[in-house]
Amino acid sequence: MNSRRFIQCDVFSPIPYQGNGLAVVVDAEGLTDEQMQRFAAWTNLAETTFLLPPTDPTADYRVRIFTPSREMLFAGHPTLGSCASWLHCGGIPKIKDLVKQECGVGIVEVDVSQQPTLSFAAPPTTIKDMDSAHRDDIIRALNIPTDAIVHTAELCNGPTWQLFELKHAEQVLALDSSCVRWPTFKAIGLIAPHPPDSECDYEVRMLAPSSGMSEDPITGSLNAAIAKWLMHNNRLQKPYLVAQGTQIGRSGRVSVTPGSRETVWIGGEVHILIEGSVQI
Repeated sequence: MNSRRFIQCDVFSPIPYQGNGLAVVVDAEGLTDEQMQRFAAWTNLAETTFLLPPTDPTADYRVRIFTPSREMLFAGHPTLGSCASWLHCGGIPKIKDLVKQECGVGIVEVDVSQQPTLSFAAPPTTIKDMDSAHRDDIIRALNIPTDAIVHTAELCNGPTWQLFELKHAEQVLALDSSCVRWPTFKAIGLIAPHPPDSECDYEVRMLAPSSGMSEDPITGSLNAAIAKWLMHNNRLQKPYLVAQGTQIGRSGRVSVTPGSRETVWIGGEVHILIEGSVQI
């Protein structure tokens, strides 16, 4: 075993310990897939990341992302947490204020000009109709009133999301996450607007994650997919702020900002909370 730099950080909340926790092994070169998966299972966090030298010459570093049970091609809070950890440990981007992270979906750009808030450019998202039978199964399991549903869609930006847009934030918050479990139900995304003049514009929840929890605290990749979906439907005209994690005692805040052309920036604060070394 070797001693490797290790960081645990909190992502997507202005309040430390109220966001989504991430473990980061900064010096991961030489680790096998089995070692990475075993360590990710041991941390018992939703995701653990491993930073490696890039294989793409345009990238600043490469990241591999593991849940306790599998590797992921892309995830949002691991992107921002990994980037913040890399910078904290002395990483200097090739382009000022813009980090290029290599991961399973390719190069993801991260705007680091407003630290401690970082923002990643949402990756391409595949949008299609949700399978009607699966849609009905989710509606029955969660007991979603059919008159509350505005739209549904299946979105994929690495992970695949079964998205339900409801009429009111209270309807999203009222659903019982214990009614759905992985793998019977895949990742379910829910979004609905808050009343005008509220702190946040939307409430988002992600149910049935594969990490063993019934609900994910804050999900950058889901929010990125939703933003791309809104843009696809000509509904992303201005920045908005999302609340997530409310029902499980978190204060998640995700900013969504349309950029030039087809770019959407997904942002949130990152706090470095634990720093040291780990033997792997």
